[in-house]
Amino acid sequence: MEGGILMQSYELGKLLGQGTFAKVYHARNIETGMSVAIKIIDKEKIVKVGMIDQIKREISVMKLVRHPNIVELYEVMASKTKIYFVMEYVKGGELFNKVARGKLKEDAARKYFQQLISAVDFCHSRGVYHRDLKPENLLLDENGNLKVSDFGLSALAESKRQDGLLHTTCGTPAYVAPEVINRRGYDGSKADIWSCGVILFVLLAGHLPFHDSNLMEMYRKIGNAEFKCPNWISPDVRKLISKILDPNPKTRISISKIMQNSWFRKGLKSKATKTAVDDSMNGYMDVKEAITDADAMSDMKVELAKPVNLNAFDIISLSAGFDLSGLFEDNNDQKKEFKFTSNQPADTIISKLEELAKRLKLKLMKKNGGLLKFEGSKEGRKGVLSMDAEIYEVTPNFHLVEMKKSNGDTLEYQKVMKQDIRPSLKDIVWTWQGDEPRIGAQQQQLELQSSLVPDLEIQLP
Repeated sequence: MEGGILMQSYELGKLLGQGTFAKVYHARNIETGMSVAIKIIDKEKIVKVGMIDQIKREISVMKLVRHPNIVELYEVMASKTKIYFVMEYVKGGELFNKVARGKLKEDAARKYFQQLISAVDFCHSRGVYHRDLKPENLLLDENGNLKVSDFGLSALAESKRQDGLLHTTCGTPAYVAPEVINRRGYDGSKADIWSCGVILFVLLAGHLPFHDSNLMEMYRKIGNAEFKCPNWISPDVRKLISKILDPNPKTRISISKIMQNSWFRKGLKSKATKTAVDDSMNGYMDVKEAITDADAMSDMKVELAKPVNLNAFDIISLSAGFDLSGLFEDNNDQKKEFKFTSNQPADTIISKLEELAKRLKLKLMKKNGGLLKFEGSKEGRKGVLSMDAEIYEVTPNFHLVEMKKSNGDTLEYQKVMKQDIRPSLKDIVWTWQGDEPRIGAQQQQLELQSSLVPDLEIQLP
């Protein structure tokens, strides 16, 4: 493809990098001569795996966050088979490459951290949470200035549920906040702040604060904020890092407090100019402009009631033997949720749950995103018993279903699960989490995990 002309506007240069669904090329604007980076996404592949909404969100987010320390999206184009992101070309490489050669001097680390916080603060002011902050996603321009990139896992404030929290587990484990691993909902801004703290530690120490060859042990360390600052890190920075890497998001330091910190403010020049976006609501409109073609749009329709897609991080967190709740919760607490896997299509699972609700005389409400809500008709010891069932799509014919009590008495819930629900679902259940998988099923589960786990980034510097 090198040397080819794209959309009569860009001359493609060398390949800069590639992933499962996209390739990134250096390119030159034929009219202006300006260097750009072009991310070329295979439309057929992302339609197959249900990633259209993620691509739309990434475009929306990048249109919302124009800032000197964020990689800029210039335009989005599309053909019948490809989507093209034309972005700012940042030729200094990843900050990760600098850290990989060893720790940075305090002044250099502080400069990058100041620029990172400025960018993240701006994102949060626009209702955007990055959710995958790490040195590999921080680029450096020719002047050594930091640029935040890769908003593929980001979330908008509108993604929050009614509890005001985000619920998608994502990111790179070594940089992820404990409340994200906990899977009980989290504040996107607090989670980003934690990741910034891990990055600051890495810049100054030259290694990760939470490092263990055993993933579960690393999660335990993250949950307890078990880390030790090297003796060359000054006391002022140690205090700041400890306030950022607070495992309790409610007491974790805010970005405004970080920006008031005396160590942070040292050598800080006038505040970076924040470039306003002409119309902050244009994000989703840009997607339609990029894929206006009627045939393309029909190809890219996504059913809102479709089950939630899981990534490899979710699979590991939810699979039998990988239940992380014990790291964060009182082990004496009665079990309030049950999970099972099924090799049946989503429609079959939903039909079975509808049949179950009818037989048990439960009121059933459907929500978008594969969520079903069940409500009893009688008052129990602690009010009316109600439950949620959320269906997660691993593949079109392999799903994980999480059932949990949302109201009522836990013992009554467990009794209903044991005596009525579990026996009634035996035709569609492959295995319940915590139970021994059937012979053959265990091998299939291991094969499924091994095919997905390579996509989970747990590389340590």
